Amino acid sequence: MTFITGATRRAFLATAGGGLAALVVAPTSALADAKMVADEIAKLYGSKSIKEGRIKLDLPSIAENGLVVPLSFEVESPMTEADHVKSVHFFAEGNPNPQVAAFTFTPFAPKAAASIRIRLAKTQNIVAIAEMSNGDVYKATKEVKVTIGGCGG
Repeated sequence: MTFITGATRRAFLATAGGGLAALVVAPTSALADAKMVADEIAKLYGSKSIKEGRIKLDLPSIAENGLVVPLSFEVESPMTEADHVKSVHFFAEGNPNPQVAAFTFTPFAPKAAASIRIRLAKTQNIVAIAEMSNGDVYKATKEVKVTIGGCGG
């Protein structure tokens, strides 16, 4: 089979495969830090005052496998039209992308809670930010130590 340029299918696939290999071997971006997380939070909430409380964050203190770290949360709220959780965002201070998850809620949800598994590149702080319907913003932070085979690290 010949393409418009006269190249064979085999030559095209070899060239495309080489480009793909270059993408895989290319260095990864730098890891986020506390400043990058603060900048991402500022993009979402500007100069709003952020309070501690109302977020129950359930993360392991030590994760033996950073590829599957369980994360559960619940935000204290009556979940009524007048008082409910609008959104919850999660940030990791040591991952290539600082924002790892985001959830949106309505007053129709029985509670503002969820469970997921996240990937962590290394030992780092996980920051949860919850925005309420009245504009209040709450924060919770927990450090997760990522070990390799449970041997520290």
